[in-house]
Amino acid sequence: MITGLNNKAALRRGTMLATAGAAVLLLAGCLGGSDNMAGTDGRTNPNETDFQYDVSITRTTYGVPHIRAKDYGSLGYGQGYAFAQDNLCVFLEDLLTIRGERSRFFGPDGTYTIEPNGSTANNVASDFFWKSLFAFEEEGADGTSRNAWQRTRDKTIPDFQNVVTGYADGVNRYIAELKAGEHEYEQADGSKVPAHAACVDAEWLAPITTDDMYRRFVRLAVLASSSVFVTEIGNAQPPGLLPALPGVPALPTAQADEESTGLSTAQKVALLQGNPNPFTAMQNKDRFGSNMYAFGKEATANGESLVYGNPHFPWKGTERLYPSHNILELDGEKAMDIMGVGLYGVPAVLIGFNENVAWSHTVSTAFRFTLYQLQINPANPTQYLYEGELRDMIALPTEIEVKQADGSINTLQRTMYRSHFGPMLVLEVSGMPVLGWNQLMAFSLRDANVENDRLINQFAKWNMAQSLEEFIGLHGSELGVPWVNTVASGPGKPAYYGDVTVVPHVTNAKVSSCSAQPFSTVVGQLQPGLPVLDGSRAACEWGSDPDAPAPGIFGAGNLPKLQRDDYVTNCNDSHWLSNPAEPLEGFARIIGDEKAERTLRTRLCTLQAERRLAGTDGLPGNKFTQDNLKDIALNSEIYSATLAKQAVVDTICQLPVLLSTGLMPVQTAEGCSTLAAWDGKANLDSKGAHLWREFWSRAIANPGGLPVGVPQLHLPLNNPLPISLPTNFWANGFSAANPVNTPNNLNVLNPFTLTALADAILAVQAAGFALDAPLGDIQKSGVQASATPIFGGTSPEGAFTIVSTEPDRLNSEGYKVTYGNSYIQAVTWDENGNPQADAMLTYSLSTDPANPHFDDYTKAYSQKNWHRLPYTDEQIEAAKLGETKVLRVPRASN
Repeated sequence: MITGLNNKAALRRGTMLATAGAAVLLLAGCLGGSDNMAGTDGRTNPNETDFQYDVSITRTTYGVPHIRAKDYGSLGYGQGYAFAQDNLCVFLEDLLTIRGERSRFFGPDGTYTIEPNGSTANNVASDFFWKSLFAFEEEGADGTSRNAWQRTRDKTIPDFQNVVTGYADGVNRYIAELKAGEHEYEQADGSKVPAHAACVDAEWLAPITTDDMYRRFVRLAVLASSSVFVTEIGNAQPPGLLPALPGVPALPTAQADEESTGLSTAQKVALLQGNPNPFTAMQNKDRFGSNMYAFGKEATANGESLVYGNPHFPWKGTERLYPSHNILELDGEKAMDIMGVGLYGVPAVLIGFNENVAWSHTVSTAFRFTLYQLQINPANPTQYLYEGELRDMIALPTEIEVKQADGSINTLQRTMYRSHFGPMLVLEVSGMPVLGWNQLMAFSLRDANVENDRLINQFAKWNMAQSLEEFIGLHGSELGVPWVNTVASGPGKPAYYGDVTVVPHVTNAKVSSCSAQPFSTVVGQLQPGLPVLDGSRAACEWGSDPDAPAPGIFGAGNLPKLQRDDYVTNCNDSHWLSNPAEPLEGFARIIGDEKAERTLRTRLCTLQAERRLAGTDGLPGNKFTQDNLKDIALNSEIYSATLAKQAVVDTICQLPVLLSTGLMPVQTAEGCSTLAAWDGKANLDSKGAHLWREFWSRAIANPGGLPVGVPQLHLPLNNPLPISLPTNFWANGFSAANPVNTPNNLNVLNPFTLTALADAILAVQAAGFALDAPLGDIQKSGVQASATPIFGGTSPEGAFTIVSTEPDRLNSEGYKVTYGNSYIQAVTWDENGNPQADAMLTYSLSTDPANPHFDDYTKAYSQKNWHRLPYTDEQIEAAKLGETKVLRVPRASN
């Protein structure tokens, strides 16, 4: 039972505004004249007691807003207003993108990148993708037809519909004030600049709607599925018609496919491996990942639970995380007192804590979609065979507006097509069709998260959970988490792990009987476990579980979960080794692999816990405390160096000269002395971390050197040695009996590894940096003009403290960090049961360069200065910045 949601809150629903449209009209009236905007606190009449919105916002250190309200709508209003103060322009650009309006405002030639999944599409393809996604309507059980965002809206519990409406109205209030010139910042020289200069004069600075909010939720739900294929879906069009042919085509064979496309299966695999494409983007765990732990009483020094969260998310775009503390009092009792972070535009805490529970997430390995191969009618490529009969595809005539060079607006029309599974998809690599649409076959995508209308309810109810047990129960009953693993604990409770997420119900047996060849082989080369199914048979439709809240997905009973009194962890590999003492096995392959090699980062995640509990990490004792957990988390160890640096120094470095890939002789003395003296970490004062990174990235990219989760790149090698040497990267391979410690022992006879060291030395020298330069002189924030030095390493080299840079390799500008560690929290509870949370926000609160909180948290992070988050009233008052802002909007009179 959710206290405050099903009891007292239910009694208040009749007095709350129920529709988004009425709220927008009310707000427009309230903001229409200066009489309703008097006073810095928004109060129009101090004696007024009947308010549509009544909320206070108190800012504390680094600008974190604490939002206090007495109804759901006001809580959303305060959240929306505070967020807009800090991040308006970035948010509005994302909203116009998912409305399908990029071409309208920016012309046809620009592009938009969804940072976490790496999908970059031109404006036209992007507009057709999003327009068609939200144009398609399905008939529900009540006989009404709704599209994806409407289904999400209608499924959202009424209290949080009011939160969503309030959020949109809060954003709109700030927009109205900004347009009226009310927001500016004083600079160091005394001058003043407007807030949000990037969009304050833009044509697209306009009020948002609740429709925008629900579209945003769907956009986030499909982050690891449909939106990976924006270009491939947005540009998918049928081939030209052929003369009518008698009969129905047979299921195409590999030979027929090769004849129709001119590409063999091997050539398609090679294209995917050697060129950027959506599958390689999905494979990059360094770009879309996280680390997390939960520790129970057996693992902590004081017997109190401890939760660590560290999502690795973008430092730019709308998948940054925004902190807030949301306090809701209903009839004098707290219905919500939750603190943490949410993705931009989401009026709920997605990673956070309260007095009862703390939790975090990492991106799961489970797939959220499947591809279906369709058998096409050669006489009509918009018909496909299903159960022996031809079906017409669903045609969606779609129109977008396109801005011309002279500023005029033209319209562009395109008919988008869908099978009953989902949208059509055409994947081309370097202009060659890998998954094409021709007179023999085509491909369609079914996305379980387009059908997931429970995301907001999941987090809304979690935000009000009264215990760990309730939290776990909601995990399975709502089953609205779209694409992330979860760890959680509560005061005195066990450590919990669950990959209880939205996964297509595709069993291993179904994959065996329904795989569409040769395409399963082609896709499987880069995405093992992702099914390509036969779309001509009903037997290949997704199944269902009786405990699932919706058809077509696995229920909680068939999804991995674990509770222990020592610890659980996940660092983006599958569920299998959440704790190596109790492997999770026997689940469908679509959820994740088992008894398979783990990444170096996952191995380090596990080893950090095991070393601590064994007392072998050099720290006092053999239990975790909040303080030593923070030290371990930011230790910046590079595990590849722990495994292999000494072998490089002791053996490869005995050769005074190595030949580069281009056969250039390279002196090794200076580089090797640097590596010998390097501390094996990626701290600001670590000298040689950049040289190791350049070496390791090249070594593992060569044949035999590919760790799990890194795309294979075949690089040329001019082997100067007259003998044949083994090219396996590790001397000892992976063993499922010892998965945390294998593979190991670098094969120093691998000629590719020798060449990699020579190439790395040349690369550092060419970039203009000393081989022994400290990392802090080279690696800096790539999103702020202050260019704050940033510590940390990359996932492929086995770092736990993560950065991802643009570009990946070193150049004359150094490493520019644009991704990686984002929000970090270490949470426990004090003797009074209050949460005790130390945290960092690596990229700071605001994306507005004029905002005082644009880079202040980043500078603190650079120095590893953890911040104790104020949670109680006394703590908030002590950390308060400026005056509390009160926002009040009178209720409309009848």
